[in-house]
Amino acid sequence: MLIAPCGMNCGLCLAYLRDKNRCNGCRQDSTDKPVSCSKCIIANCEMLSKTQSKFCYDCEKYPCRRLKQLDTRYRTKYSMSMIENLEFIRDHGLESFVERENTRWACPVCGAILCVHRSFCLNCKEPRYDNHHAL
Repeated sequence: MLIAPCGMNCGLCLAYLRDKNRCNGCRQDSTDKPVSCSKCIIANCEMLSKTQSKFCYDCEKYPCRRLKQLDTRYRTKYSMSMIENLEFIRDHGLESFVERENTRWACPVCGAILCVHRSFCLNCKEPRYDNHHAL
């Protein structure tokens, strides 16, 4: 499963998409995960074990300070919101979220999945667009 507890689609993450030192996603137990991934405070949060869904939206502290900080960083740098992702999952289900992500993050030129952390398609190198404007 590539949807992290915080609402991040790991399939869009550079750590998942790269060839070297590849991460298999936040929910995968692996000894070869990048340090930043394996030490993630949100993915390792003890409150997640108390939730039925294993997503942050189900936590009594939602949205916590750390999630708000992550959300602000991703909104500012990458035009993506973890909190909006979580609320979509909560309201419409995981399957609908994954379908939306596959459409939303497909390169309009070559169809490859775009990386949230890059302003261009890793496959064809075309600029990534958000609302018809290059990032």
